Parts: sequence; C-alpha cells; structure tokens
Amino acid sequence: MTAALGLPDNQLRCSLAEAAAGLPAGWAGIVDEFLASADGRRLADTLAQRCGDGTAVYPHDPFRALRALAPADVRAVILGQDPYHGPGEAQGLAFSVPAGVKIPPSLRNIRQELAADLGLSLPLHGDLSSWVDAGVLLLNTSLSVERDRPASHARLGWERLTDRIVATVAADPRPKVFLLWGAHAQAKAPLVQAAGAGRHLVIESNHPSPLAARRPPVPFLGSRPFSRANAWRAEQGVEPIDWRLSKDLFDAKA
Repeated sequence: MTAALGLPDNQLRCSLAEAAAGLPAGWAGIVDEFLASADGRRLADTLAQRCGDGTAVYPHDPFRALRALAPADVRAVILGQDPYHGPGEAQGLAFSVPAGVKIPPSLRNIRQELAADLGLSLPLHGDLSSWVDAGVLLLNTSLSVERDRPASHARLGWERLTDRIVATVAADPRPKVFLLWGAHAQAKAPLVQAAGAGRHLVIESNHPSPLAARRPPVPFLGSRPFSRANAWRAEQGVEPIDWRLSKDLFDAKA
C-alpha cells in the first residue's frame, strides 16, 4: 500500500522486459519484437531512468491488458489515451481502477453512460475487469505515465507498440467492435480500417473526461456505445458483450 494514502502501490518497479514476462503467446512475440527495436530500447531506457531517479511511473504492470486477454479471445476493444496519473489508480486496464480506490471523473462518466444506455445498476467500485472476462481489451495508446503528469509518456514510443496491437486485433476476421474514445484513440481508426478491411465496427466519440464528454463534435455522453456495439454484433450473428460490472468485488467508496 502507498502508506500515507492507504492506496495500492501501483508504481512500476521493474524493467519493461521483466514486466513483459509470461504474456500470452499471441502477444509475446509482438512485445518482444518491439522491446528489441530501437524505439523499444529507448522507451525501456527512459522508463528505467525515470524510475531510477525516484519518479513515480504507473502502472505496476503496463502489459496487464495483454496479460489478461489473449488475442484470440478479444471481442471488443476500448481504446483510451494513457493510464490514470494519481497514486493507486492505474492498474493496467484502460479506465479501470482497483476496488477500494475513488472512482476518477472519466470513469464516472463511463458508468453514467453505461447506466443510461443499458439501464444497468452499478456496483460502487470502479474495477472493470469483468469486461475483460467478457472479451473486452481495455487498452491505452500509451501504457505508462508519470505521477500528476497526464500524457507525459505519449511521445516516448508506446504508440509503435499499440499500433501493432490494434492492427493485430483488426487483422482477425472475426467481427469486433472498436470503441475509440478521444483524439489519441481515434488516430488509430485508419489502422483498424486498413487491417480489418471493413469487417469491424468503429465507434468514435470524445474522451469521457469531464473536459470533453459533453462537447462537440461527438459528445461521449449520449453516444450509446454499449448498445450500439451489441446491436451490430447481433447483426453479425455473434453473441453480445456482457457489459455488466461484477458486484462480487469489494464495494468501495465511490
């Protein structure tokens, strides 16, 4: 726990190579190839330097989204910008926080839209791992961030890897839904179209952050991404995504 705050210790405390150990086979080759590239080596060296000089880098496991869901099991992708930048928040799954951690504003808006769109009752916690169990890849365009510095790692090279991940998922012919929230995520739409050859549904909107969720051109609130995803999947003759959030986790302070 982060002693003074009573929060989980979610700082990166190992090398990227160590963090990447044990990934599912479908991801391991992609990540290993990236880490061996010039971009990957520069990123790994930069993160090692930052951590070495005492900078808090989150999350503890940058590759958790990949570790939790093999490529063959992906049915939908939610793509955000970068991890939460407060102590204890980021857990390696885009927009998700551990049970027991206060729900950040972006996640509050996601939950609001989920309830309005599908009429679901919501647990008090902000852990979205039940979506992973339903086949949703919760990915950010950058997989690390520094404390209190949003987008601080946006230009360190992560995009090279996440481009490859998105293209790999899109190349699978089975129908998938890509929910691209915010400009960083929407920049990957051409990758989905090129690799997917029009087989997949892309739903774009503003980021769910309070700064953008209600603004044009496509407000997040009211965009109904969850029902639209399932309606399209039904048209393709495949099962819907179960968007319910588990109530079995510890009910935390909201």
